[in-house]
Amino acid sequence: MAQVKKLPKGFLLGGATAAYQIEGATKEDGRGQNMWDVYLAKQGKYSPDPASDFYHHYPEDIALAKKFGLNAIRLSISWVRLFPKIDGPANEKAVAYYHDLFKTCLDNGITPFVALHHFDSPQEMLEEGDWLNRKNIDRFIKYAKFCFLIFPEIKNWFTINELISLASGQYLGGQFPPNHHFNVSEAIQAEHNMLVAHARAVIAYHDLHLPGRIGCIHALKTGYPNSSRLEDIQACQRYDAYNNRFLLDGTLLGEYQPETMDLLQEVLAANNASLTILPEDLAILKKAAPLNGMFGMNYYRSEFIREYHGESIDQFNSTGEKGTSAFKFKGVGEFVKRTEVPTTDWDWNIYPRGLFDMLMRIKRDYPNAPTIYLTENGMALKEQLNEDYTVDDSRRIDFIDQHLEQVLKARKAGVNIQGYFVWSLQDQFSWANGYNKRYGLFYVDFKTQKRYPKKSAYWFKQLAASIEE
Repeated sequence: MAQVKKLPKGFLLGGATAAYQIEGATKEDGRGQNMWDVYLAKQGKYSPDPASDFYHHYPEDIALAKKFGLNAIRLSISWVRLFPKIDGPANEKAVAYYHDLFKTCLDNGITPFVALHHFDSPQEMLEEGDWLNRKNIDRFIKYAKFCFLIFPEIKNWFTINELISLASGQYLGGQFPPNHHFNVSEAIQAEHNMLVAHARAVIAYHDLHLPGRIGCIHALKTGYPNSSRLEDIQACQRYDAYNNRFLLDGTLLGEYQPETMDLLQEVLAANNASLTILPEDLAILKKAAPLNGMFGMNYYRSEFIREYHGESIDQFNSTGEKGTSAFKFKGVGEFVKRTEVPTTDWDWNIYPRGLFDMLMRIKRDYPNAPTIYLTENGMALKEQLNEDYTVDDSRRIDFIDQHLEQVLKARKAGVNIQGYFVWSLQDQFSWANGYNKRYGLFYVDFKTQKRYPKKSAYWFKQLAASIEE
């Protein structure tokens, strides 16, 4: 087993979740329909019921989190549970549920960090263009302000989770509803509009003079040229501009740097795509940037990029059968698998160094960045419960250990990172991957809804005990 590290005083060690992936109960207590409910029902492939049935089992899950030493949890609110009709009144049963959930966390000494949107737009919002329709930005701000005021017990808010993953899933790879493929105009416009939505929510939060913090969460993937060839270096620069710089600029600088936009323009031109930025958008981004009180970074993998000039291709590995994925993005580059870099069953590179490099890059390029939290990091495995009700997930322990090593290394180098949230607290429903992709510290038997601590949970408990007093 990996050697347990000493964690610094005040360090947060948490578990991450998302409402749609854990709550279940999609037809209970007046909840409305989000875009996944309709999309998955049409596919007939996976159902989010029961997921982990957190809606009914949250006292047990929070008790497990406390028992195994966690001092924080990342949750999200289901917009359609709170507002079954997007322009209708709030659902009082949902308000009561979330109040009780948050109280349960706080009573157990676990600090809740709460996201407003985690891949789960209301179906009504999707039908009206989702984030491509600016009317929906106004709706999001109304929803956000309601949450800020009705849940004063929450002092740590995230606006939107993984803007790039949502936009790419919807408009590039097509694994997310509305299932569009390589519509680059839609993807980049959705990202920009979400950045504006985030910024407006940050401004609204501060205008309410509330005593907490707010930020957003980006999924960052460090890019490396596959060779020293100029063409590969340029492909990597375009990849980085699209996947990282555009989002970091918009959030932490409040402006898109000229070099970022020049690189992005190359991508847009290659795809006959366009991006509309209104003058008032830039003023909003600029005003909000210094008001971010924290920054959430999700890190799972890095990519090795080489030049590519063909048509775009995204072969998505949804089964965990190694070697079945491919990604080639016209005007950007091609992802390359390198023999010396191990991968998960879902073809994700295991490359802890990329986490350190990204943290150092933020410190260098965005020196005014607020406190950073690693809000998701973890490893998917195919797992079964042993006859003695145990799960030996030593590979997950090694994965977490190697990435925590990079977090501590970055801290020593001056990066202000103050917490680590493992994805995920318990096994969950995993979007287009269904139930065979397990990430949790706690094994969930989805038929009985019983929870069983994995080997990683016991290791995590030792880790929590190492936090300096």
